[in-house]
Amino acid sequence: MKRDAQIIYDRCITYKQAISKVMSYGLYTPLPIPKEPWVNISMNFILGLPKLRKGRDSIFVIVDRFSKMTHFMSYHKTNDVMNIANPFFRDVV
Repeated sequence: MKRDAQIIYDRCITYKQAISKVMSYGLYTPLPIPKEPWVNISMNFILGLPKLRKGRDSIFVIVDRFSKMTHFMSYHKTNDVMNIANPFFRDVV
């Protein structure tokens, strides 16, 4: 039965194309394991939320990979990098 399945796979063009993309060795490497808190962080934005009373409509999310501690900061979608970086360094760093 295994041999019959291999014969069918060898004849199938779709299988050959799919297997060549799936088994791309060496492209994916795991992230290093953090040794101490707040050295390795991830940042993301959540956009498209309904506006609050102050007009803020997005959330800036910061996650520490070591301790899984998170910070959530609300922002205006149109804020520039300085309006985001200053509170980040003041509150998180």
